[in-house]
Order: sequence, then C-alpha cells, then structure tokens
Amino acid sequence: MFISPMLLQKSDHPLDDYNYITELKADGFRCIWTKFNNKVRIYTRHNNEITAMFPELQNIPIPDRTVLDGEIIVTDNEGKPDFEAVMERFKSKKSVHEITFFVFDILYHKGGKVTDKPLVDRKELLGKVIPEDSTLLTKVKWIEGNAISYFGLVKQNGLEGIVMKRADSKYAISKRSHEWLKVINYKYTNVVISGMRKDEFGLLLCSEDNGKIKPVGVMEFMPQKDRMKFYQQYQDLIVDEDKKFIYIEPKLKCKVKFRNYTKARLLRIPSFVEFIS
Repeated sequence: MFISPMLLQKSDHPLDDYNYITELKADGFRCIWTKFNNKVRIYTRHNNEITAMFPELQNIPIPDRTVLDGEIIVTDNEGKPDFEAVMERFKSKKSVHEITFFVFDILYHKGGKVTDKPLVDRKELLGKVIPEDSTLLTKVKWIEGNAISYFGLVKQNGLEGIVMKRADSKYAISKRSHEWLKVINYKYTNVVISGMRKDEFGLLLCSEDNGKIKPVGVMEFMPQKDRMKFYQQYQDLIVDEDKKFIYIEPKLKCKVKFRNYTKARLLRIPSFVEFIS
C-alpha cells in the first residue's frame, strides 16, 4: 500500500540544536517500500509504482508487513551519490548501475503503524529490522545536533546537503513540516540571459568566458518581481525566435544558485538570486 511521505521544509542555515538529529541528504530519489502478504511494492513519492524497475529490491531481507521510507541512490567511484547515474538506472533496469536503498524511516512494523512514535524510537526499531547494512540495503547514519560542523564537511566534500529532524518528531503523513528541515549545499555563479521559452516560463542561460557564450541550461525559478523586471527589458533585446524560444542579446546578467554541474557542464536546477550589472 502507498503512504504519502512526510516532506522537508527548506532552511537557509544549519542549526546546532540537540533537539534535532542530523543526517546526510542523499542525492537520489525518494521511494516508499512496502511488503504485505510477502508481496513487495515500491512507489515514488507521487504514488507511481516502480516495483518492476528494481527487481533487486524485491527480495531484500525485510519482514512481512513492513513499510520503509528512503532514497534510492547510485554512488560514483568516490562513493558519492551520483544523481545522473541513478536517473539512468531509474529509466532502465538494464542499466549497469548498482543501486543502494538508503533507508531513513520505518512507518509500519509487523503490520502496525508506528508513525506516532518519536523519530528516535523509529530509528531504534529500524535498526532491528535492518541489523546489518549491505551495499544494496543500508540505514542512514545520524548524529545528535552538530549540524553546523556536519554541513561544513558536506561542503568540503561537494555533497548535496543535510537534513535536520526533531528527535521527538512524529511522521506527518503527506505533510511538509518544520520539524524536518533540509539545508542544500548550493553552488553560485554569474550567467547571462540569452532567451526565453514561449510556452511556459523558462530563461535560457549562458556562461560568459573570454567573450565566448556557452549555453548552461534553463532557469525556471525566479520571483515574480524579478520576472516583471525582466519582462520590462527583454523586448528591446530580441534578435531572433523560433517555435519554442525567443532569443535576446546576452546583456542581462544575473547571479544564480544551483545544485551542481551535470556531466555535460549544465547547471542542475538553477534558480535566480539577483540581477548584476
């Protein structure tokens, strides 16, 4: 059965608060793993069943009548989560990428709902359900507090971010709660805007290096007041258009934040920070 997962609120900075535990935010995709009547079913956070895509997760040593929450990840040669690789694996079970189910919570145990138990109690229960970690199945490691130091290590190693959760938090099904916070290790860069999509909002971004312009992706996240400022300026800069895009002179510059560079050197999930002169 599907359970809509508890979601994270964003936080700009880590907190050193011992009412919270700190975990690594793994760069993969969220899934709900269920087993009832010895039948395994796996769902995305949006209730799409993906069981057939991951045959290796259908025989893991988890007791019947259990529901787990976690991330499916693929690691690179350095042991870091590789988002592009996990998406390749998601699209094809014939992919050579080996996955890891990175489990951070348990929602049902022996057929009983445990979402009302405090998080640290659920963590203890999870340790009994998964007594030994393996390459395929592993529990998310956590520490008490120390989020600032932990986030510093995450930044040094180029990882995605951290999650801070109140140690006594219940699992709020289908809700986004301030008891669970995420701090993303964003990267920042300056870009020029070279065009816009016609159908839905999206600005074409380019990098500028020694006078050379190179496409680096599409930005879909921009506050309304900054969109209005762009709309007031772009018409005087139009140089061409086709069925999908309007192209403008690369004169409007802005600072963006993004998750990381893709293997093709594009910005992953760029979002607007500010215009620059």
